Amino acid sequence: MNCNSCHIASGKIPLGDPYINSFNTYPTYKPRAGKEVDLVMRINGCFRRSMNGKPLKPDSPEMTAMIAYMKWLSQNLPKQSMVDVKNAGKVDTSLVPDPIRGEQIYHAQCASCHGDNGEGKKDHLGLVAFPPLWGDESFNIGAGMARTYKAAAFIKYNMPMGMQTQGLWGHGGVLSDQDAVDVAEFFTHKPRPDFEGKVKDWPNGDKPKDARY
Repeated sequence: MNCNSCHIASGKIPLGDPYINSFNTYPTYKPRAGKEVDLVMRINGCFRRSMNGKPLKPDSPEMTAMIAYMKWLSQNLPKQSMVDVKNAGKVDTSLVPDPIRGEQIYHAQCASCHGDNGEGKKDHLGLVAFPPLWGDESFNIGAGMARTYKAAAFIKYNMPMGMQTQGLWGHGGVLSDQDAVDVAEFFTHKPRPDFEGKVKDWPNGDKPKDARY
């Protein structure tokens, strides 16, 4: 897994989890943490959850570079000012997921890039080109993408890529809310690594209904 697995086009695409407002958004209160989180903490949350890896040292060259990149994307706007761009779209969370139908959609729309067994694909250098959606090399259960409706919103507006003429990547606009919810329910409930820090999540009791634990 790498950052582009979730943040489309190096975090520059609206509705594709862009970084454009990240520098000016943090620190901010995050319900999952139950406290205010700064940008370093948020980035390390991705490393620990979405990439199932280890956190970076706050003063490491890698962390310094990522913060600098996000600051550059903010276009030097004053703190607390925002670029008019949405991080994510919405789906109807009242829809009842159908994982059996979701499996059919997965093999019709997703498997060509993510693999018949969710294993993803790597390029000639061995780097992740299309991320694994389940299994030992995928994001762990503590990642936001492991939640049905959270994943469905990303899927609806960003997947599959190259299927139509809208947007920079020809992405999104193919699946309905129900399609996205069904396919998300299918792959989010496949086997994946656990996250030992999950016992500390949502300490104030405001856990979303699609949380996996």
